[in-house]
Amino acid sequence: MSLTTLRIRCANDEPVIRFAVEELREYLGRVLDPPVEIAPDGDGIRIGLMADFPEIAQPKVADPEFDDAIHIDVDGGRGVIAGINPRSVLLAIYRYLTELGCRWVRPGAGGEFVPKRSDLPRVTISETPSYRHRGICIEGAVSVEHVLDTIAWMPKVGFNAYFTQFREAHTFFERWYAHEQNPLMEGHPISVERARGYTARAVEEIEKRGLIYHAVGHGWTCEPFGIGGLGWNRVGDDIPDETRQYLAEVNGRREFWQGYPINTNLCYGNPEVRRIIVQEIAEYAEKHPEVDVLHFWLADGSNNHCECELCRDTRPSDFYVMMLNDLDEQLAKKSLDTRIVFLIYVDLLWPPERERIANPDRFILMFAPITRTYSASFAATGPIPELPTFERNKLAFPKTVEENVAFLKAWQDRFPGDSFDFDYHLVWDQYNDPGFTQTSRIIYEDMKGLRDLGLRGLMSCQAQRAFFPTGLPMTAMGRALWDRDLDFDALADDHFLSAYGSDGRLCREYLRKLTDLFDPVYMRGEKPAVSEEASEKLRRVGRLARGFMPVIERNLGSPNECQARSWLYLKHHARICALLAKAYEARARDDKAAAHEAWEKVKQYVRENESVLHPVFDVFFFIITLDARFSILDTRCSIPDA
Repeated sequence: MSLTTLRIRCANDEPVIRFAVEELREYLGRVLDPPVEIAPDGDGIRIGLMADFPEIAQPKVADPEFDDAIHIDVDGGRGVIAGINPRSVLLAIYRYLTELGCRWVRPGAGGEFVPKRSDLPRVTISETPSYRHRGICIEGAVSVEHVLDTIAWMPKVGFNAYFTQFREAHTFFERWYAHEQNPLMEGHPISVERARGYTARAVEEIEKRGLIYHAVGHGWTCEPFGIGGLGWNRVGDDIPDETRQYLAEVNGRREFWQGYPINTNLCYGNPEVRRIIVQEIAEYAEKHPEVDVLHFWLADGSNNHCECELCRDTRPSDFYVMMLNDLDEQLAKKSLDTRIVFLIYVDLLWPPERERIANPDRFILMFAPITRTYSASFAATGPIPELPTFERNKLAFPKTVEENVAFLKAWQDRFPGDSFDFDYHLVWDQYNDPGFTQTSRIIYEDMKGLRDLGLRGLMSCQAQRAFFPTGLPMTAMGRALWDRDLDFDALADDHFLSAYGSDGRLCREYLRKLTDLFDPVYMRGEKPAVSEEASEKLRRVGRLARGFMPVIERNLGSPNECQARSWLYLKHHARICALLAKAYEARARDDKAAAHEAWEKVKQYVRENESVLHPVFDVFFFIITLDARFSILDTRCSIPDA
């Protein structure tokens, strides 16, 4: 039966819940056809916390501030939509709209598929998500609009947390506004103050939705000592003696590691170094109550720890735990309940020998397997090997799934607290799979397998604009973090139908063939770069792209804005793939000059079309990831250092 009037009542005046009600009204106004009057009162659909409705059984969750739960019981124009916390209310609204057929294909304008309905069906759902931590971390090159669009999109597919690295995320904004890697776009450096303003706007949108806010991570080994830590920037050798004394001594010298302050570890055996770091973090937490989860990381880089008498006989992880325990004491003195993330990463993968975290409830372990392969999923773990011996500054890091999991389990034996995976599926590796087919499947399988590893979710360190050619990897990530038992093929079919319309299945099959021809395992350098088999496959990419172009062309005029834009992006993607395949095919034949020339044509195309592609495609990351493959002399695929 068609509705004439729909009454929506907010049972709780909390700002995030008021925003959730506004979102429901706005989307229902677009869904219902013919249009109906949406009134702000009455006993129609009631929105609020579960505690506002005594008839709703309260779910058992460990921490209602961090854990989500939703309840939906709506029949036509009457019922209840509720959450265990304000953020969960918003998640419940989007979950309800998803049941009505709304799909959020990608962030930003033209990224939503909103169906038309004459009535509202019965929707009954009571759910707690599979994982507590469901977040996205800023990376790549971004405008403030890219970040705000990402934040607005996240809860629509089930994400609940956002992480701005560094204190002001300057390096990520700088890459975009200076238009690094694209001389065809006019760019200008931005000030730190401007970046802080952009970050503040992001925080406003995070708070508006009740999302969990993660911050900083990088910089604690720089900023407290008067060293600039805005990003991965080289500096000169002029280091004041007052600062130099605190730097790690490696090969008999205390200097910035390879010229990068942010990659330089310190003399952690020096109690004054530890005191300065801990004091700075505690003061920052006190000044920034908006931060729910504060990340405390040591320097980037690896095999760069101090070899002096104070340090050489103690593992970096032991010094790290000393500082974590000192920080917990400082935060307790300030009556701060800020949660602290510590990471196990490169040299810190080897767990402490002597020290243990005294108050596990304060801390969250972050597993950052940056050297892993993405040719296999964490869900497919074989026998776990023994840990290799720790040998200071002579470490080899794990690549297989099993080797990485061995380090995680060694830490879990020493730390019983909360934890999540900090992974890099969509930083560089997506460019190894132009069809996004294997990438999407691996992400789905990884999300499914996190619980079996004893991890409580994911913080995805990634390019914010990772929706080219499709949004399937991100949709699979968000939806599988919410429900690890979702069927992947059903999810993928639904995504392609929403994004591309009736020819969505043809599009999915076309992209599957693209993945097969490029062969992500080959692209990752896990097969020889000079290869007749690879050359033969890559020669077929252009023919495949040309053969699919009539399907693309006939859909460019779709009356649905979301689907028309999806096909436009796919048209550009087909042209890029044809050009890119020529570069890789020449490389597979060991014709370096031809490969370089073809790659330059790829760069020219993406630069010329960045003004169209930028909402979904990070040209900066694409170029810096692949550039070395067509300019180096050896035959291995490579990725930039983290």
